[in-house]
Amino acid sequence: MRRLVRMAKLARLMDTALRVPGTNIRFGADSVMGLLPVAGDAAGAVIGLVIVNEARRLGLPTSKQMQMLANIGTDAVFGSLPLVGDLFDVYFKPHRRNIQMILDHFGLAHEDLARY
Repeated sequence: MRRLVRMAKLARLMDTALRVPGTNIRFGADSVMGLLPVAGDAAGAVIGLVIVNEARRLGLPTSKQMQMLANIGTDAVFGSLPLVGDLFDVYFKPHRRNIQMILDHFGLAHEDLARY
């Protein structure tokens, strides 16, 4: 359970840690790092691979791991586009999607992690 909590915190940091004041728009370090051409999106992808590796260690099926890799790849490719990619990073949130896949696999909700 500690691994799941740690991964969920990392996903939150990467995708939804900050909120645009007066809106419901949330973004995280992935969006900020994406402002650096190539290197920022690559760094976000590497962090995403850490989450996928943890999912593998937890025993997630290969098919779900492939979906997780597709989420990371989609974010890396579209996120690397100038300007449009920065907006894409704010809305796609691949790390949160991947954490949700893990939680769904184990029949858990984000609220279940709050106890730990």
